[in-house]
Amino acid sequence: MTERNEHSENPENTTPAGEPAPDTAADAAAANTGSNGKLNGNAAVNHAAEAWKDASARNIPAPDFAEIPVSEDTANLRQGPSLHDGLLALLPLVGVWQGEGQAHGTDGNEYTFGQRLVIAHDGENYLSFSSRTWKIDSEGNPGEADVRESGYWRISPKDEIEMTYTSSTGIVEIFYGEPFNERAWQLESASTMVTETGPKNLGPGKRMYGLMPNNNLGWVDERLVDGEMRPYMSAELSRVAG
Repeated sequence: MTERNEHSENPENTTPAGEPAPDTAADAAAANTGSNGKLNGNAAVNHAAEAWKDASARNIPAPDFAEIPVSEDTANLRQGPSLHDGLLALLPLVGVWQGEGQAHGTDGNEYTFGQRLVIAHDGENYLSFSSRTWKIDSEGNPGEADVRESGYWRISPKDEIEMTYTSSTGIVEIFYGEPFNERAWQLESASTMVTETGPKNLGPGKRMYGLMPNNNLGWVDERLVDGEMRPYMSAELSRVAG
């Protein structure tokens, strides 16, 4: 969420009149609900598949190890186990995403970064995610590795989202939130713990993830600094698999 462009200012993707824009996979999925108001799983998957046809043949590379007696992670809804019905409100997030963003460090350091974000499932009622970032210099060349995160998304029958993650910088955090609409999810940190070697002045934060009109995934992270929320990190990512 730093230096927001026209997309990252509105990741929830609404029209000027406040109505949801109709051209994302989540829109189409939301239009296919049953009499109980729940999403139709097959319709949601089919519409997501149509929206991201270019990435449909790619998935997380399968590890060449000995087999294990549980399902492997998949970031492609066409492959592997079926998505758990409890995760339909998070369905558009599943995939491999890559792009660039801006960081405003707590030490005042600002820089551009590249990111690969993998959001996957194994048929159980949670999503796993892993993120790797790397710094990009002023000429657009990739540089040193930056932050890594790994964690899980869960959502209750009442659409209450729980997200936990651990960072390579020494941060462990719990977020709670809810869907903003069918194409955006907003979260707020409930517990932020930092190790002795981690960032010294990291305050609680808010995050929003949302599909843009071009079907890219935008996310923004704000942090409490001196009593007010300030930009911390943001990125716009395109789907490269799933």
